[in-house]
Amino acid sequence: MTQAACLLLRWRRVSVSRARVAIIPHMYRAEVEDVARQAYAAYADSDLGALELLIADDFAFSSPDDPELDRAGYFERCWPNHEHIRDIRIEKLFVEGDEVFVRYELERVTGERFRNAEFLRVRDGQLVRAEVYYGAAA
Repeated sequence: MTQAACLLLRWRRVSVSRARVAIIPHMYRAEVEDVARQAYAAYADSDLGALELLIADDFAFSSPDDPELDRAGYFERCWPNHEHIRDIRIEKLFVEGDEVFVRYELERVTGERFRNAEFLRVRDGQLVRAEVYYGAAA
């Protein structure tokens, strides 16, 4: 197999819109997924250092309670919640290009469980956007 053929096997076409097609490395999907999984693990493990490395300087966060936070606002408002988390179990995770959709079940230290869904965007190995949609009790 030629080198060009090997390179083609590593890349796949992903339709971005009808107007254009982006070529995204196949391994990039795994890297994008890994960034998302590491962020949830950092919360579950109360590892602020790990999370800080995964959050880009221009990070933007939104949820029904926090319509638009920057990186500093996110850490101030959201990070303290790690103290109440016993476990995070990812139920569904879908990657399309640099975007990730995650549905997870969170268990609080009190035993209470609920589900949330999040839409994430990754760039250069870091989260640049997170949109949280609250779910019902599990």
